[in-house]
Amino acid sequence: MGAFNKVTVEKSIILFDGVCNLCSGAVQFILKRDAKKKFVFASLQSEIGKNLLLKYKVTTTVETIILIQDNKWFSQSEAALEIARSLSGVWPLLYAFKIVPRFIRDGIYNWISSNRYRFFGKKDACMIPSPEWKNRFLD
Repeated sequence: MGAFNKVTVEKSIILFDGVCNLCSGAVQFILKRDAKKKFVFASLQSEIGKNLLLKYKVTTTVETIILIQDNKWFSQSEAALEIARSLSGVWPLLYAFKIVPRFIRDGIYNWISSNRYRFFGKKDACMIPSPEWKNRFLD
């Protein structure tokens, strides 16, 4: 449990729908642009994902990405913007969308989320990270 607590304090954790092709693609996108290796990942369906949801008192379904950072959690468009803000390249510029009212941002996010399996497909099991990224995933 000590190593788990150390990870939760030192890293930002992204919880994602492990069977969603869009979500798995987003994780790979983040991994390639996370130059500072700030983020670690776990699927919402995993035991560690479920335990983190309980620990941080997150009440959600697998229809959103969750970012746990600095002992706070973010979901939907808030999580996406906070993640983009920490990536390398031009991606932090997306944080400017923070000025758009959250109900509008989340409305768009929720529409995409509700249709993600239809648009992008679904896997039978959670994604297995490549060997180079294995240490970035919580077991």
